[in-house]
Amino acid sequence: MSNTAEEIQESVEDTTIEKKINIEDIEKQLTELRSRIDVLDKKSTEPKVSMIVFSGDLDKILASFVIATGSVAMGLDVVMFFTFWGTPALRDKNKSVGGKDTMGKMFGAMLPTGTGAVKLSKMNMGGMGTAMMKSLMKKKNVASLEQMLEMAEELGVKIYVCEMSMDLMGFKREEMIDYKDLEFCGVAKFLEEASNSRIQLFI
Repeated sequence: MSNTAEEIQESVEDTTIEKKINIEDIEKQLTELRSRIDVLDKKSTEPKVSMIVFSGDLDKILASFVIATGSVAMGLDVVMFFTFWGTPALRDKNKSVGGKDTMGKMFGAMLPTGTGAVKLSKMNMGGMGTAMMKSLMKKKNVASLEQMLEMAEELGVKIYVCEMSMDLMGFKREEMIDYKDLEFCGVAKFLEEASNSRIQLFI
């Protein structure tokens, strides 16, 4: 009889220990879940579009600004990072700066100055295709690239210009356009913006 009582007591103790272990496991799992949720909250995206504008072609830059202004209209913040061949489109044709080396002067002469000088990626036909496209856009009441740039500024689209690209091509800050939300920076700044953006684009 005493053996039976001891067995019952041992069984009760074992059950209590198991329950204690199960509670500890549950608490541990809950702690891990909370940690994961905290990490996800920190990594959650913001309603923002981060866009790399790499191309210097009229049609692609125009598409970039159409997407940018449309995104703002939908309640999204927009950051545009102009790098390499996209950079010359932001030069001001009315500004002239000196002190450039030979390579800087060559790049300056060969690359377009401003939005009005960029060409189509296809069917340019020595400039005739680009002229036809601009004429067609005007006839169809489609905003020009210059107008899209003005609209982007009014809507608060941020423009970042890659300092490395400017340095390679011999461009200077003084020759870039006047734009309210324009900043000169490196890739780290753009990646900081893009890391929590809901949408990232490369054009």
